[in-house]
Amino acid sequence: MSDANHDQSLLPAEWNIPGVLRQRLGNDVGRQRILHHDGHLLLVLHSPPQPGEHERRGRFFWRMPDGGWEMAPLGDGAESLSSHLHEYQAAIEQLHRDEEAADTCEEYFDVISRLTPLVRATRNLYNTLQKAREAVPEERRLIIARDRAYTLARRVELLYEDAKNALDFAVAQQTESHAESSHQMSVASHRLNVLVALFFPLATLMAVFGANLHHGLENWDTSQRPWALFAVIGAGLALGVIITWFVTRPAPRPRNPYLRSKKRDHG
Repeated sequence: MSDANHDQSLLPAEWNIPGVLRQRLGNDVGRQRILHHDGHLLLVLHSPPQPGEHERRGRFFWRMPDGGWEMAPLGDGAESLSSHLHEYQAAIEQLHRDEEAADTCEEYFDVISRLTPLVRATRNLYNTLQKAREAVPEERRLIIARDRAYTLARRVELLYEDAKNALDFAVAQQTESHAESSHQMSVASHRLNVLVALFFPLATLMAVFGANLHHGLENWDTSQRPWALFAVIGAGLALGVIITWFVTRPAPRPRNPYLRSKKRDHG
């Protein structure tokens, strides 16, 4: 049973680390934490989360009682605790550039989706390094790493808040634009209904009783055709432009009296 557990250990087999620390590791990385026993300190950390990644990739930093350090796995991008923190810094800087370039709700949502796991991972990284600092207070490397992790955690939290506020503003701006369009359409519909109500009785009466009255323009129509038709068409188009302007002209939206009173109070 012990050989099986040794084969399944997440730590390199060549590490001469106390067996109790190996036994406290399961088959999965689990959360970021420290394992401390008899002067040996094991940091169980996570690599910076990648988009679409559901399982965290573990990194292990072993501090021996004589102050030496070992890391596993090797060759995955980080060579030391400092380079591990540098990867987090690079990920945050990339998301900061993406947040500045974002313009639509979809782009802001994509940035926030990538920021969310990074916020949790960076916060847990800081908490783990703080516990390591308390467990081995004489190790200056842990003090520097802890302070740097705090800066990164603070920065990524502020970036998350900025992106979330920008998304909320974009959604509110789009909602307000849609509300303004809906208001103008309702006003135009109301004006058109008023015009219909005004002319509908007249149109109905003319349709029922006819309006073929002698007005004296019949001879002019006969002698000047087709200019009389063109004149009627032009007059109809001109009236149509005027009615369209009247129906579609912007109308001020009523403001919330509660908001106006608050502005006066603050003023």
